[in-house]
Amino acid sequence: MNIHTHTKKEFIKLIMNNQRIIHKITFMYTDSPFDREDLFQEICLQLWKSYAGFREESKFSTWMYRVALNTAVSNLRKKRHRPVYEPLNDDTVQVKSESTDEKEKVKRLFEAVSKLGRIDKAIILLWFEKKSYLEIASITGISKSNVSVKIVRIKRKLEEMLSDKPAQESATRAFLEASVKKRVPTLHK
Repeated sequence: MNIHTHTKKEFIKLIMNNQRIIHKITFMYTDSPFDREDLFQEICLQLWKSYAGFREESKFSTWMYRVALNTAVSNLRKKRHRPVYEPLNDDTVQVKSESTDEKEKVKRLFEAVSKLGRIDKAIILLWFEKKSYLEIASITGISKSNVSVKIVRIKRKLEEMLSDKPAQESATRAFLEASVKKRVPTLHK
């Protein structure tokens, strides 16, 4: 087996083991299944093109987030139009609990996150993944202290967005506070 074949197999294995990262980013930065599939392929292509330059100075997943987020943001710039938000379906959000009420709260939370700006969306997505402030700073290219400030502001903004629906205000606020403590369940394709 030549070195290129070994590298290709190693790359495919790494992508397969970390593909949920790409799925989460494509979900947060696109508005249709077709666009998600297209962005997924574009991210994989950019990861492959950049793979030879991966120097293992950081974890593979950190490097992967950086390449994937940069690709997603570049993709948005190319489109030059504001995305149309579609409602999430039950296949998009996986919740450990079978509670319909909890599923609805998670759905509303991710709908609110999808309306955030590019950088805020990236930061909160990484925070949901339980990345440290230092890792988030490394991936996004902002300082660790700026990450801290932004996370506080993003959480406040999400609280405001979620409390706009008065019927569920207290329940939603309690859910957001609980999510902040244990962070949010994972998304998958």
